[in-house]
Amino acid sequence: MKAVLDLRAAARANRPELPWLPELENAAIATWRARMVNEHQSAAVFGALAGQARRVGLAANVVQQLSEFEAEERKHGVLCGAVVEALGAEARVPVTLPRSLPEHADAAPLEALLRNVLSVSCLSETVAVALIGAERLEMPEGSLRELLSEIWADEVGHARFGWRVAQELLPQLDLTAKKRLSLYLRVALRHLELHELEHLPLASRPPADGAALGLCNGAAARTLFYRTVSDAILPALENLGLDAVDAWSARESADSLLR
Repeated sequence: MKAVLDLRAAARANRPELPWLPELENAAIATWRARMVNEHQSAAVFGALAGQARRVGLAANVVQQLSEFEAEERKHGVLCGAVVEALGAEARVPVTLPRSLPEHADAAPLEALLRNVLSVSCLSETVAVALIGAERLEMPEGSLRELLSEIWADEVGHARFGWRVAQELLPQLDLTAKKRLSLYLRVALRHLELHELEHLPLASRPPADGAALGLCNGAAARTLFYRTVSDAILPALENLGLDAVDAWSARESADSLLR
């Protein structure tokens, strides 16, 4: 289903000052437009997760946090659109509406919620923290780095939330449910990998001053992605009692489930 994402009005009120690098403008516009879409659509994911947490009966403060994350992701979309506007383009683009957050009807409500918490916060948001954090360190001081730092700080909170909730809720599952959750990780990890590789093209090889506009080297970003999975995500999942290393090794077996 197609729609048009139009964030022009809000974005124009938040335009950062950018360095004058006209030879990199087209690449930067494409990058920040894609980010605008991704961040804006992430808001719906957290909104759906808040509804799922409410139905499961989690504490009101947990549900409230997820609703706040929804608002933060909408803000991130506007901030990314503000960069597009500052580059001389419009924060308006046709989009394909993403799939809804899966309900996981084959699992009990708590197990279904944990699947989504792991996929959204523990996996995707942890990778976002690593990638955005590295980009932020390479970016020179200025208003764009301040904008990116605001986004990064929120993503840190989203990731920490997921790991905390998983640690609190996983002990409530029996061994059979935990085994199913470990098997689900094959799907979640493969989906994560395919998503990140799609958005980190090897053809992206900007010059050194591209960092000033948030342009990253695709090969370097992919290396960081895999290191984040192997050095941070998998050990943390194993500490939660999940067979994450085995799930990562067998992730390609889930390809048929992702079609």
